[in-house]
Amino acid sequence: MNKIRGLGSVKREKILENLKSQIKMGNHIIGVATGAGIIAAHAKQGGADFLLMLNSGRFRQMGRSSLAGFLPFCNSNDMVMDFASKEIMPLVTDIPIIFGLNATDPTKNIGNYIDEIKHMGFSGINNYPTVGLIDGQFSEALKENGQNYLMEVQAIKIAHEKDMFTVAFVFDEIQTAQMIESGADIICAHLGLTGGGLLGAKKVISLEAAKVKVDKIFNKCNELKPEVIKLIYGGPVKSPIDIQYMYSSNKNLMGYIGGSAFERIPSEKAIINITKAFKISGKLNEDDLMIKMLDGVTKHYDYVEFVLEYVSKNYMNDISFIDLAMVAHVSRSYLSSLFKKKVGCSFQQYIVKFRINKAIEILERENIQLSELALLVGYHNYAQFSKIFKKYKGLSPKQYKFKNNT
Repeated sequence: MNKIRGLGSVKREKILENLKSQIKMGNHIIGVATGAGIIAAHAKQGGADFLLMLNSGRFRQMGRSSLAGFLPFCNSNDMVMDFASKEIMPLVTDIPIIFGLNATDPTKNIGNYIDEIKHMGFSGINNYPTVGLIDGQFSEALKENGQNYLMEVQAIKIAHEKDMFTVAFVFDEIQTAQMIESGADIICAHLGLTGGGLLGAKKVISLEAAKVKVDKIFNKCNELKPEVIKLIYGGPVKSPIDIQYMYSSNKNLMGYIGGSAFERIPSEKAIINITKAFKISGKLNEDDLMIKMLDGVTKHYDYVEFVLEYVSKNYMNDISFIDLAMVAHVSRSYLSSLFKKKVGCSFQQYIVKFRINKAIEILERENIQLSELALLVGYHNYAQFSKIFKKYKGLSPKQYKFKNNT
């Protein structure tokens, strides 16, 4: 296979020099995992330090989940080689392009294939798809078949010996030690596939769990090789606010690698919001509330105001009062008592009334299917919605709609 004309990989020594210079100046390292030229070009323009070519990135561009990268739809290595060499590398230059290598691929001699990757102009490799994301019986079966994480460690070691830049996804302290020994340039704590969706209290709780995991991995790094570059990827970290929370929680964190956070979530959100804006007026501002939640509820307003604001922005989603109490760092009973004293009713009564009143607002403004109306105000079961609506308004949604239109 011929090397792409005019392109040459950015050398490992140069990459390390640039990254360490960024860290020394107090800047954060940013890696963008993508499967499309348009994302790669704009990520570079935005200041990304390197690009990861992952098969899941390509599937995301097809409108599929990142999980598609773990299913037998095609050969991962062939897919990455094809789209990266044809679409990415001719378009973006002077930025490290890292090959997402499926090291457990039985159709490839990994040593020879890494030579081919290097010859094509890639600056390095990353172990993806990784068996580290697979658990349960399937994981055990893979291990019994010899297709285990150690194959990924060996691939990183081979690439390191060939003086290629290496980005290692790790999931625990044992894998961290293995990858450091293999010579990995970046240890990236992989927090799972990136979650999406609207703001939720569970998000803050999951960020706390991620913090614990990152602490353990980075402590192992500092024990074995303090100077290794330490990044995180995925899981509940999907916005600048999330990563800021992680930076403030761990002084060893040097940067972030994202895939969905840079290509899927921004485009999904923009398209969904602009479509909704044309159909139903109103726009949610998630970030303001998330900043307050992560920074501490009492720093900004009292507990009850927090709950009221949360309901106003999340009434269409499932809301757990217990989760809200956890975010506020108070007991459920204490928050319930405060809420009833200030609002005059229980939380459950309040949210039901809020949703029914919101449904009436929409009915009076829009000619909408009643089943769709139920979903818009947080009820997945129309029969339940209709029953509650009639209890509070004396008419069923259908009767109310007919009365309102006559």
